[in-house]
Amino acid sequence: MLKRVFIGLLFIILLMVATALGLDRWISWKTAPFIYEDVASLPHRQVGVVLGTAKYYRTGVYNQYYLYRIQGALNAYNSGKVNYLLLSGDNAASNYNEPMTMRRDLIKAGVDPQDIVLDYAGFRTLDSIVRTRKVFDTNDFIIITQRFHCERALYIALHMGIQAQCYAVPSPKNMLSVRFREVGARLGALADLYLMKREPRFLGPLVPIPAVHEVPEDAQSYPAVTPEQLLESEQKARK
Repeated sequence: MLKRVFIGLLFIILLMVATALGLDRWISWKTAPFIYEDVASLPHRQVGVVLGTAKYYRTGVYNQYYLYRIQGALNAYNSGKVNYLLLSGDNAASNYNEPMTMRRDLIKAGVDPQDIVLDYAGFRTLDSIVRTRKVFDTNDFIIITQRFHCERALYIALHMGIQAQCYAVPSPKNMLSVRFREVGARLGALADLYLMKREPRFLGPLVPIPAVHEVPEDAQSYPAVTPEQLLESEQKARK
């Protein structure tokens, strides 16, 4: 009797593992056409969304995932593949601010601060992707992260009817434990999408990228007032 129960439990566990691995592989297959590993072949889009992670591990060592994402953002920006970088990450604690940390490093590397937009409410991948569409009014964008993360992010985008591609940056060599956790993260994402039907924790007012500029009523119709001219006139008005 006990032997039959044990065999039954073992069969159920094996079935669950096989299902989890099958879903993991299915998500990879489904999103493969939208992933680019070579920046030269990356299509041009207005916005590149850099998914946040910690700059340092708890031991104080640099997080290679972070460094590769920052370099990927620079590659996409400097090659003209994206015009704006939306930095989406966690800002839940006063001493932990992923978007601001990324901003400082990107500006230090030469990115124009005017081309950087911060999303402080990218607590989860789902939040980052959906907020890009619903808050930042961008429906066709480049996601910048590691390939395994690309696949989950793209699957969420596809399910939500969002057009997106992903620039897959390199991963550190020793990532077996991370890849193992990713299987669980994908199951969680599927539960969020199909069972819980979750939305981002915060949405808020629309903040289009690039921003919609208020043009004065008496402005000449042609040639058009450029955003730079408008900014200059606003600065003079403040003085």
